[in-house]
Amino acid sequence: MTTFVDRVELHVAAGNGGHGCASVHREKFKPLGGPDGGNGGRGGDVILTVDQSVTTLLDYHHSPHRKATNGKPGEGGNRSGKDGQDLVLPVPDGTVVLDGAGNVLADLVGHGTSYVAAQGGRGGLGNAALASARRKAPGFALLGEPGDLQDIHLELKTVADVALVGYPSAGKSSLISVLSAAKPKIADYPFTTLVPNLGVVNAGSTVYTVADVPGLIPGASQGKGLGLEFLRHVERCSVLVHVLDTATLESERDPLSDLDVIEAELSEYGGLDRRPRIVVLNKIDVPDGKDLAEMVRPDLEARGYRVFEVSAVAHTGLRELSFALAELVANARAARPKEEATRIVIRPKAVDDAGFTVTREEDVFRVRGEKPERWVRQTDFNNDEAVGYLADRLNRLGVEERLMKAGARHGDGVAIGPEDNAVVFDWEPSMSAGAEMLGRRGEDHRFEEPRPAAQRRRDREAERDDAQQEFDGFEPF
Repeated sequence: MTTFVDRVELHVAAGNGGHGCASVHREKFKPLGGPDGGNGGRGGDVILTVDQSVTTLLDYHHSPHRKATNGKPGEGGNRSGKDGQDLVLPVPDGTVVLDGAGNVLADLVGHGTSYVAAQGGRGGLGNAALASARRKAPGFALLGEPGDLQDIHLELKTVADVALVGYPSAGKSSLISVLSAAKPKIADYPFTTLVPNLGVVNAGSTVYTVADVPGLIPGASQGKGLGLEFLRHVERCSVLVHVLDTATLESERDPLSDLDVIEAELSEYGGLDRRPRIVVLNKIDVPDGKDLAEMVRPDLEARGYRVFEVSAVAHTGLRELSFALAELVANARAARPKEEATRIVIRPKAVDDAGFTVTREEDVFRVRGEKPERWVRQTDFNNDEAVGYLADRLNRLGVEERLMKAGARHGDGVAIGPEDNAVVFDWEPSMSAGAEMLGRRGEDHRFEEPRPAAQRRRDREAERDDAQQEFDGFEPF
Protein backbone atom coordinates (compact mmCIF):
# COMPACT_ATOMS: atom_id res chain seq x y z
CA MET A 1 0.00 0.00 0.00
CA THR A 2 1.34 3.44 -0.91
CA THR A 3 2.27 5.48 2.18
CA PHE A 4 4.19 8.32 0.57
CA VAL A 5 3.14 10.29 -2.50
CA ASP A 6 5.04 13.34 -3.74
CA ARG A 7 3.31 13.97 -7.10
CA VAL A 8 -0.41 14.02 -7.86
CA GLU A 9 -2.85 15.44 -10.38
CA LEU A 10 -5.64 17.36 -8.70
CA HIS A 11 -8.98 18.38 -10.22
CA VAL A 12 -10.41 21.35 -8.33
CA ALA A 13 -13.75 23.09 -8.85
CA ALA A 14 -14.73 26.32 -7.16
CA GLY A 15 -18.31 26.97 -6.10
CA ASN A 16 -20.82 28.62 -8.41
CA GLY A 17 -22.30 31.95 -7.50
CA GLY A 18 -25.95 32.02 -6.46
CA HIS A 19 -28.56 33.55 -8.78
CA GLY A 20 -30.11 36.88 -7.96
CA CYS A 21 -33.81 37.02 -7.15
CA ALA A 22 -36.48 38.93 -9.08
CA SER A 23 -39.20 39.76 -6.57
CA VAL A 24 -41.76 42.52 -5.90
CA HIS A 25 -42.71 43.55 -2.40
CA ARG A 26 -46.37 42.94 -1.61
CA GLU A 27 -48.41 43.78 1.45
CA LYS A 28 -51.96 44.72 2.32
CA PHE A 29 -53.24 47.79 0.45
CA LYS A 30 -49.89 47.96 -1.36
CA PRO A 31 -49.68 45.09 -3.83
CA LEU A 32 -46.79 46.59 -5.80
CA GLY A 33 -44.36 47.96 -3.23
CA GLY A 34 -41.24 47.94 -5.40
CA PRO A 35 -38.51 45.39 -6.16
CA ASP A 36 -37.06 43.52 -3.18
CA GLY A 37 -35.08 40.64 -4.72
CA GLY A 38 -31.81 39.86 -2.92
CA ASN A 39 -28.40 39.14 -4.37
CA GLY A 40 -26.95 35.66 -4.77
CA GLY A 41 -24.09 34.47 -2.59
CA ARG A 42 -20.48 34.14 -3.73
CA GLY A 43 -19.17 30.67 -4.57
CA GLY A 44 -16.44 29.21 -2.38
CA ASP A 45 -12.76 29.27 -3.39
CA VAL A 46 -10.38 26.29 -3.44
CA ILE A 47 -7.27 27.32 -1.49
CA LEU A 48 -4.02 25.39 -1.05
CA THR A 49 -2.36 26.14 2.30
CA VAL A 50 0.94 24.89 3.71
CA ASP A 51 0.47 22.85 6.88
CA GLN A 52 3.55 21.64 8.77
CA SER A 53 1.69 18.60 10.07
CA VAL A 54 1.17 17.30 6.51
CA THR A 55 4.13 15.42 5.00
CA THR A 56 2.67 13.67 1.97
CA LEU A 57 0.14 14.15 -0.83
CA LEU A 58 -1.41 10.75 -0.18
CA ASP A 59 -4.92 12.10 0.50
CA TYR A 60 -5.08 13.72 -2.93
CA HIS A 61 -3.77 10.56 -4.58
CA HIS A 62 -6.84 8.68 -3.37
CA SER A 63 -9.31 11.59 -3.76
CA PRO A 64 -8.15 13.81 -6.64
CA HIS A 65 -11.49 15.56 -7.20
CA ARG A 66 -12.23 18.44 -4.81
CA LYS A 67 -15.06 20.98 -5.00
CA ALA A 68 -16.05 23.99 -2.91
CA THR A 69 -19.67 24.74 -2.06
CA ASN A 70 -21.95 26.92 -4.17
CA GLY A 71 -23.42 30.22 -3.12
CA LYS A 72 -27.09 30.29 -2.21
CA PRO A 73 -29.58 32.17 -4.41
CA GLY A 74 -31.09 35.44 -3.24
CA GLU A 75 -34.62 35.63 -1.87
CA GLY A 76 -37.43 38.13 -1.65
CA GLY A 77 -37.52 40.68 1.12
CA ASN A 78 -34.01 41.89 0.23
CA ARG A 79 -32.47 38.70 1.64
CA SER A 80 -29.12 37.91 0.07
CA GLY A 81 -28.00 34.35 -0.41
CA LYS A 82 -25.33 32.81 1.81
CA ASP A 83 -21.77 32.73 0.48
CA GLY A 84 -20.28 29.35 -0.33
CA GLN A 85 -17.68 28.01 2.08
CA ASP A 86 -14.05 28.08 0.95
CA LEU A 87 -12.38 24.69 0.62
CA VAL A 88 -8.93 24.80 2.26
CA LEU A 89 -6.63 21.96 1.19
CA PRO A 90 -3.55 21.44 3.42
CA VAL A 91 -0.34 20.60 1.56
CA PRO A 92 3.21 19.87 2.77
CA ASP A 93 5.84 22.56 2.98
CA GLY A 94 7.69 22.77 -0.33
CA THR A 95 4.76 21.94 -2.61
CA VAL A 96 4.99 23.27 -6.16
CA VAL A 97 1.77 23.91 -8.10
CA LEU A 98 1.93 23.46 -11.89
CA ASP A 99 -0.58 23.66 -14.71
CA GLY A 100 -1.11 21.00 -17.35
CA ALA A 101 1.69 22.42 -19.51
CA GLY A 102 4.22 22.25 -16.66
CA ASN A 103 4.28 25.98 -15.92
CA VAL A 104 4.82 26.84 -12.26
CA LEU A 105 1.77 28.57 -10.79
CA ALA A 106 2.93 28.78 -7.18
CA ASP A 107 5.81 27.61 -4.97
CA LEU A 108 4.43 27.09 -1.48
CA VAL A 109 7.21 27.36 1.08
CA GLY A 110 6.63 28.34 4.70
CA HIS A 111 3.84 27.55 7.11
CA GLY A 112 0.61 29.33 6.25
CA THR A 113 1.57 30.18 2.66
CA SER A 114 -1.53 29.86 0.50
CA TYR A 115 -2.59 29.94 -3.12
CA VAL A 116 -6.10 30.22 -4.59
CA ALA A 117 -6.22 27.34 -7.05
CA ALA A 118 -9.80 28.02 -8.20
CA GLN A 119 -11.78 31.25 -7.80
CA GLY A 120 -15.42 31.04 -6.80
CA GLY A 121 -18.03 32.63 -9.02
CA ARG A 122 -19.60 35.91 -8.00
CA GLY A 123 -23.27 36.00 -7.11
CA GLY A 124 -25.85 37.57 -9.38
CA LEU A 125 -27.53 40.85 -8.48
CA GLY A 126 -31.18 40.82 -7.50
CA ASN A 127 -33.69 43.18 -9.06
CA ALA A 128 -33.54 45.44 -5.98
CA ALA A 129 -29.87 46.16 -6.73
CA LEU A 130 -30.64 46.70 -10.43
CA ALA A 131 -33.33 49.30 -9.75
CA SER A 132 -32.53 52.92 -10.66
CA ALA A 133 -34.30 56.16 -11.46
CA ARG A 134 -34.82 54.98 -15.04
CA ARG A 135 -35.42 51.33 -14.17
CA LYS A 136 -37.77 51.44 -11.21
CA ALA A 137 -39.11 47.89 -11.40
CA PRO A 138 -36.72 45.45 -13.10
CA GLY A 139 -38.51 42.25 -13.97
CA PHE A 140 -35.29 40.25 -14.04
CA ALA A 141 -32.17 39.45 -12.01
CA LEU A 142 -28.62 38.46 -12.93
CA LEU A 143 -27.45 34.86 -12.85
CA GLY A 144 -24.56 33.73 -10.70
CA GLU A 145 -21.22 33.09 -12.37
CA PRO A 146 -19.85 29.54 -12.53
CA GLY A 147 -16.74 28.83 -10.48
CA ASP A 148 -13.35 28.05 -11.98
CA LEU A 149 -12.46 24.50 -13.00
CA GLN A 150 -8.74 23.69 -12.88
CA ASP A 151 -6.59 20.62 -13.47
CA ILE A 152 -3.33 21.15 -11.60
CA HIS A 153 -0.29 19.09 -10.65
CA LEU A 154 1.24 19.11 -7.18
CA GLU A 155 4.89 18.22 -6.70
CA LEU A 156 6.53 17.94 -3.31
CA LYS A 157 10.13 19.10 -2.98
CA THR A 158 11.51 18.46 0.49
CA VAL A 159 12.59 21.60 2.32
CA ALA A 160 15.88 20.69 4.05
CA ASP A 161 19.29 22.25 4.57
CA VAL A 162 21.39 19.13 3.94
CA ALA A 163 20.77 16.22 1.54
CA LEU A 164 22.43 12.83 1.99
CA VAL A 165 22.96 11.20 -1.40
CA GLY A 166 24.61 7.96 -2.38
CA TYR A 167 24.16 4.40 -3.53
CA PRO A 168 21.57 2.14 -1.90
CA SER A 169 22.84 0.61 1.36
CA ALA A 170 25.58 3.22 1.66
CA GLY A 171 24.44 3.96 5.21
CA LYS A 172 22.45 7.15 4.71
CA SER A 173 19.55 6.02 6.87
CA SER A 174 21.89 4.88 9.62
CA LEU A 175 23.71 8.21 9.48
CA ILE A 176 20.57 10.32 9.78
CA SER A 177 19.33 8.14 12.63
CA VAL A 178 22.43 8.90 14.73
CA LEU A 179 22.73 12.58 13.73
CA SER A 180 19.09 13.31 14.58
CA ALA A 181 16.07 11.81 16.26
CA ALA A 182 14.70 10.44 12.99
CA LYS A 183 13.95 6.72 12.98
CA PRO A 184 13.98 5.53 9.36
CA LYS A 185 13.75 1.88 8.38
CA ILE A 186 17.23 0.33 8.26
CA ALA A 187 18.15 -3.03 6.68
CA ASP A 188 21.03 -4.63 4.80
CA TYR A 189 19.32 -4.88 1.40
CA PRO A 190 19.13 -2.30 -1.42
CA PHE A 191 16.26 0.19 -1.65
CA THR A 192 15.34 -0.13 2.01
CA THR A 193 14.52 3.58 1.99
CA LEU A 194 11.49 4.18 -0.21
CA VAL A 195 10.63 7.70 0.98
CA PRO A 196 12.72 10.76 1.91
CA ASN A 197 13.35 11.00 5.65
CA LEU A 198 13.83 14.25 7.52
CA GLY A 199 15.81 14.79 10.70
CA VAL A 200 16.61 17.86 12.81
CA VAL A 201 20.21 18.30 14.00
CA ASN A 202 21.42 20.59 16.81
CA ALA A 203 25.06 21.63 16.43
CA GLY A 204 25.87 24.33 18.96
CA SER A 205 23.72 27.36 18.22
CA THR A 206 22.82 26.15 14.72
CA VAL A 207 19.78 24.00 14.09
CA TYR A 208 19.37 22.52 10.62
CA THR A 209 17.46 19.75 8.86
CA VAL A 210 18.89 16.74 7.06
CA ALA A 211 17.11 14.80 4.31
CA ASP A 212 17.90 11.18 3.53
CA VAL A 213 17.24 10.82 -0.21
CA PRO A 214 16.50 7.27 -1.43
CA GLY A 215 19.44 5.54 -3.08
CA LEU A 216 20.61 6.63 -6.52
CA ILE A 217 21.97 4.30 -9.19
CA PRO A 218 23.33 4.81 -12.71
CA GLY A 219 20.57 6.12 -14.97
CA ALA A 220 18.56 7.65 -12.13
CA SER A 221 18.19 10.97 -13.96
CA GLN A 222 16.53 9.09 -16.84
CA GLY A 223 14.07 7.30 -14.57
CA LYS A 224 15.97 4.15 -13.59
CA GLY A 225 15.41 2.89 -10.08
CA LEU A 226 13.97 5.39 -7.58
CA GLY A 227 16.25 8.28 -8.44
CA LEU A 228 14.06 10.27 -10.81
CA GLU A 229 11.17 10.20 -8.33
CA PHE A 230 13.26 11.70 -5.53
CA LEU A 231 15.97 13.80 -7.19
CA ARG A 232 13.57 16.75 -6.95
CA HIS A 233 13.91 16.55 -3.17
CA VAL A 234 17.56 17.61 -3.51
CA GLU A 235 16.77 20.87 -5.30
CA ARG A 236 16.00 22.93 -2.19
CA CYS A 237 18.94 21.68 -0.09
CA SER A 238 21.85 24.05 0.53
CA VAL A 239 24.52 21.37 1.13
CA LEU A 240 25.05 17.97 -0.49
CA VAL A 241 26.70 15.12 1.40
CA HIS A 242 28.09 12.18 -0.56
CA VAL A 243 27.82 9.11 1.65
CA LEU A 244 30.28 6.55 0.27
CA ASP A 245 30.36 2.92 1.35
CA THR A 246 33.89 1.75 2.20
CA ALA A 247 32.78 -1.78 3.05
CA THR A 248 30.78 -2.71 -0.02
CA LEU A 249 30.73 -6.38 -1.01
CA GLU A 250 30.43 -5.63 -4.73
CA SER A 251 33.83 -6.09 -6.37
CA GLU A 252 33.16 -3.68 -9.27
CA ARG A 253 32.44 -0.78 -6.89
CA ASP A 254 34.71 1.50 -4.89
CA PRO A 255 34.21 4.94 -3.26
CA LEU A 256 35.75 6.89 -6.15
CA SER A 257 33.64 5.23 -8.86
CA ASP A 258 30.50 5.61 -6.69
CA LEU A 259 31.22 9.33 -6.34
CA ASP A 260 31.70 9.72 -10.09
CA VAL A 261 28.42 7.95 -10.85
CA ILE A 262 26.39 10.03 -8.38
CA GLU A 263 27.98 13.28 -9.56
CA ALA A 264 27.15 12.37 -13.15
CA GLU A 265 23.50 11.79 -12.22
CA LEU A 266 23.32 15.08 -10.30
CA SER A 267 24.86 16.92 -13.24
CA GLU A 268 22.44 15.26 -15.66
CA TYR A 269 19.49 16.31 -13.51
CA GLY A 270 20.81 19.89 -13.53
CA GLY A 271 20.73 22.90 -11.25
CA LEU A 272 22.96 21.48 -8.50
CA ASP A 273 26.46 22.41 -9.66
CA ARG A 274 27.01 25.29 -7.23
CA ARG A 275 25.93 23.50 -4.07
CA PRO A 276 28.76 22.93 -1.57
CA ARG A 277 29.66 19.27 -1.12
CA ILE A 278 31.11 17.12 1.64
CA VAL A 279 32.25 13.52 1.30
CA VAL A 280 31.55 11.06 4.11
CA LEU A 281 33.42 7.76 4.10
CA ASN A 282 31.06 5.54 6.07
CA LYS A 283 31.48 2.13 7.78
CA ILE A 284 35.07 2.62 8.97
CA ASP A 285 34.22 0.33 11.89
CA VAL A 286 34.85 -2.53 9.46
CA PRO A 287 38.63 -3.21 9.24
CA ASP A 288 38.70 -3.33 5.44
CA GLY A 289 36.55 -0.21 5.36
CA LYS A 290 39.05 1.73 7.48
CA ASP A 291 41.92 0.72 5.24
CA LEU A 292 40.01 1.65 2.06
CA ALA A 293 39.04 5.01 3.54
CA GLU A 294 42.70 5.86 4.24
CA MET A 295 43.59 4.88 0.67
CA VAL A 296 41.01 7.00 -1.14
CA ARG A 297 41.06 10.02 1.17
CA PRO A 298 44.09 11.71 -0.50
CA ASP A 299 42.47 11.36 -3.93
CA LEU A 300 39.21 12.89 -2.69
CA GLU A 301 40.99 15.78 -1.02
CA ALA A 302 42.96 16.35 -4.21
CA ARG A 303 39.62 16.86 -5.98
CA GLY A 304 38.79 19.63 -3.50
CA TYR A 305 36.37 17.76 -1.21
CA ARG A 306 36.32 17.95 2.56
CA VAL A 307 36.41 14.35 3.71
CA PHE A 308 35.11 12.89 6.97
CA GLU A 309 35.58 9.30 8.11
CA VAL A 310 32.62 8.16 10.20
CA SER A 311 30.93 5.10 11.53
CA ALA A 312 27.20 5.31 12.14
CA VAL A 313 27.35 2.06 14.11
CA ALA A 314 30.27 3.01 16.40
CA HIS A 315 29.29 6.75 16.49
CA THR A 316 32.77 7.71 15.30
CA GLY A 317 33.47 11.10 13.71
CA LEU A 318 29.87 12.31 14.00
CA ARG A 319 30.57 15.42 16.08
CA GLU A 320 33.10 16.82 13.60
CA LEU A 321 30.74 16.09 10.70
CA SER A 322 27.78 17.71 12.47
CA PHE A 323 29.63 20.96 13.16
CA ALA A 324 31.10 21.09 9.66
CA LEU A 325 27.63 20.82 8.20
CA ALA A 326 26.38 23.51 10.60
CA GLU A 327 29.11 25.85 9.36
CA LEU A 328 28.17 25.32 5.70
CA VAL A 329 24.49 25.76 6.45
CA ALA A 330 25.13 28.99 8.36
CA ASN A 331 27.20 30.34 5.46
CA ALA A 332 24.48 29.42 2.97
CA ARG A 333 21.83 31.14 5.08
CA ALA A 334 23.95 34.27 5.39
CA ALA A 335 24.51 34.39 1.64
CA ARG A 336 20.82 34.32 0.84
CA PRO A 337 19.29 37.66 -0.10
CA LYS A 338 17.15 39.18 2.60
CA GLU A 339 13.49 38.71 2.01
CA GLU A 340 11.69 41.97 1.51
CA ALA A 341 8.06 42.65 2.19
CA THR A 342 5.89 42.13 -0.84
CA ARG A 343 5.25 45.43 -2.56
CA ILE A 344 1.75 46.16 -3.68
CA VAL A 345 1.88 47.41 -7.26
CA ILE A 346 -1.19 49.13 -8.61
CA ARG A 347 -1.43 49.20 -12.39
CA PRO A 348 -4.47 51.21 -13.41
CA LYS A 349 -5.89 50.71 -16.86
CA ALA A 350 -5.31 53.30 -19.52
CA VAL A 351 -8.00 55.91 -19.95
CA ASP A 352 -8.73 54.74 -23.49
CA ASP A 353 -8.68 51.03 -22.58
CA ALA A 354 -12.22 49.72 -23.01
CA GLY A 355 -11.25 46.31 -21.67
CA PHE A 356 -12.39 44.32 -24.71
CA THR A 357 -11.39 43.53 -28.27
CA VAL A 358 -13.34 42.98 -31.48
CA THR A 359 -11.76 40.80 -34.16
CA ARG A 360 -13.16 39.82 -37.52
CA GLU A 361 -13.10 36.11 -38.28
CA GLU A 362 -14.35 34.10 -41.23
CA ASP A 363 -18.04 34.05 -40.36
CA VAL A 364 -18.41 36.11 -37.16
CA PHE A 365 -17.12 39.15 -35.32
CA ARG A 366 -15.69 37.92 -32.02
CA VAL A 367 -15.83 40.05 -28.88
CA ARG A 368 -13.39 39.15 -26.08
CA GLY A 369 -13.09 40.88 -22.75
CA GLU A 370 -13.68 40.35 -19.05
CA LYS A 371 -16.77 42.52 -18.77
CA PRO A 372 -18.65 41.44 -21.92
CA GLU A 373 -18.04 37.76 -21.22
CA ARG A 374 -19.08 38.09 -17.58
CA TRP A 375 -22.23 39.99 -18.51
CA VAL A 376 -23.19 37.30 -21.01
CA ARG A 377 -22.71 34.56 -18.40
CA GLN A 378 -24.98 36.44 -16.00
CA THR A 379 -27.81 37.02 -18.49
CA ASP A 380 -30.99 34.98 -18.52
CA PHE A 381 -31.71 34.77 -22.25
CA ASN A 382 -35.23 33.50 -21.59
CA ASN A 383 -36.12 36.97 -20.30
CA ASP A 384 -36.52 39.66 -22.96
CA GLU A 385 -35.99 42.44 -20.46
CA ALA A 386 -32.71 40.87 -19.27
CA VAL A 387 -31.54 40.62 -22.89
CA GLY A 388 -32.38 44.26 -23.42
CA TYR A 389 -30.44 45.18 -20.28
CA LEU A 390 -27.44 43.28 -21.66
CA ALA A 391 -27.74 45.20 -24.94
CA ASP A 392 -27.75 48.49 -23.03
CA ARG A 393 -24.64 47.54 -21.08
CA LEU A 394 -22.75 46.45 -24.18
CA ASN A 395 -23.77 49.65 -25.96
CA ARG A 396 -22.57 51.84 -23.08
CA LEU A 397 -19.28 49.94 -23.02
CA GLY A 398 -18.76 50.79 -26.69
CA VAL A 399 -19.16 47.35 -28.21
CA GLU A 400 -21.70 48.52 -30.78
CA GLU A 401 -19.49 51.41 -31.90
CA ARG A 402 -16.46 49.11 -32.17
CA LEU A 403 -18.46 46.62 -34.25
CA MET A 404 -19.47 49.35 -36.66
CA LYS A 405 -15.84 50.43 -37.04
CA ALA A 406 -14.86 46.82 -37.68
CA GLY A 407 -17.31 46.68 -40.59
CA ALA A 408 -20.20 44.80 -39.01
CA ARG A 409 -23.55 45.19 -40.72
CA HIS A 410 -27.13 44.41 -39.86
CA GLY A 411 -27.59 40.63 -39.55
CA ASP A 412 -23.89 39.73 -39.20
CA GLY A 413 -22.98 37.10 -36.62
CA VAL A 414 -21.39 38.33 -33.38
CA ALA A 415 -19.81 35.91 -30.89
CA ILE A 416 -19.00 36.95 -27.33
CA GLY A 417 -16.55 34.65 -25.57
CA PRO A 418 -13.98 31.99 -26.52
CA GLU A 419 -14.47 29.66 -29.45
CA ASP A 420 -15.44 26.66 -27.32
CA ASN A 421 -17.95 28.53 -25.15
CA ALA A 422 -19.34 31.59 -26.93
CA VAL A 423 -22.78 33.13 -27.27
CA VAL A 424 -23.56 33.86 -30.93
CA PHE A 425 -26.34 36.15 -32.14
CA ASP A 426 -27.27 38.16 -35.21
CA TRP A 427 -26.29 41.77 -34.71
CA GLU A 428 -28.94 44.44 -34.86
CA PRO A 429 -27.71 47.98 -34.26
CA SER A 430 -29.40 49.53 -31.22
CA MET A 431 -31.10 46.21 -30.56
CA SER A 432 -34.26 46.25 -28.51
CA ALA A 433 -36.39 43.59 -26.91
CA GLY A 434 -40.14 43.25 -27.05
CA ALA A 435 -40.49 44.33 -23.43
CA GLU A 436 -39.51 47.89 -24.34
CA MET A 437 -42.73 48.41 -26.26
CA LEU A 438 -44.37 49.20 -22.95
CA GLY A 439 -42.01 52.09 -22.26
CA ARG A 440 -38.38 52.61 -21.38
CA ARG A 441 -36.54 49.40 -20.53
CA GLY A 442 -37.25 48.23 -17.00
CA GLU A 443 -39.98 50.78 -16.28
CA ASP A 444 -43.47 49.93 -15.09
CA HIS A 445 -46.01 52.74 -15.34
CA ARG A 446 -48.06 51.17 -12.57
CA PHE A 447 -45.45 52.46 -10.14
CA GLU A 448 -45.72 56.05 -11.36
CA GLU A 449 -47.59 58.03 -8.72
CA PRO A 450 -50.26 60.54 -9.98
CA ARG A 451 -49.35 64.23 -9.70
CA PRO A 452 -52.63 66.28 -9.64
CA ALA A 453 -50.93 69.67 -9.43
CA ALA A 454 -48.81 68.98 -12.46
CA GLN A 455 -51.83 67.73 -14.38
CA ARG A 456 -53.86 70.85 -13.51
CA ARG A 457 -50.97 73.03 -14.66
CA ARG A 458 -50.78 71.19 -17.96
CA ASP A 459 -54.57 71.56 -18.39
CA ARG A 460 -54.41 75.35 -17.80
CA GLU A 461 -51.53 75.67 -20.27
CA ALA A 462 -53.53 73.72 -22.84
CA GLU A 463 -56.55 76.02 -22.29
CA ARG A 464 -54.41 79.13 -22.74
CA ASP A 465 -52.96 77.69 -25.94
CA ASP A 466 -56.43 77.02 -27.30
CA ALA A 467 -57.59 80.54 -26.38
CA GLN A 468 -54.55 82.08 -28.02
CA GLN A 469 -55.12 80.07 -31.17
CA GLU A 470 -58.74 81.26 -31.28
CA PHE A 471 -57.65 84.84 -30.75
CA ASP A 472 -55.02 84.64 -33.47
CA GLY A 473 -57.64 83.26 -35.83
CA PHE A 474 -60.20 86.07 -35.08
CA GLU A 475 -60.70 88.56 -37.90
CA PRO A 476 -62.21 91.99 -36.96
CA PHE A 477 -65.07 93.49 -39.01
